[in-house]
Amino acid sequence: MATHKNTLKAHRQDIVRRARNRGLRTRLRRALKSLRASIDQGKTDDARSAFSGTVSLIDKMCTKGIIHANTAARYKSRLAKRLARAVPAS
Repeated sequence: MATHKNTLKAHRQDIVRRARNRGLRTRLRRALKSLRASIDQGKTDDARSAFSGTVSLIDKMCTKGIIHANTAARYKSRLAKRLARAVPAS
């Protein structure tokens, strides 16, 4: 265990940041899972309304450094493609 004051403080900060990041990552995964489930179940109206919120959440997680920018782009692209396939063209 660290003994210097500044390393003890850094350790406390790491614990807080790790907990915050874990919560944010869990929030993102739950949003992705619920959107994918609503698309798979054919609930297109729910999926359309949840899509913009999920994309916004993905962008926030990218800004905060929880996920990489390319990962965020990949998530958004795959979700949009999946939603477009599920919703018939009108």
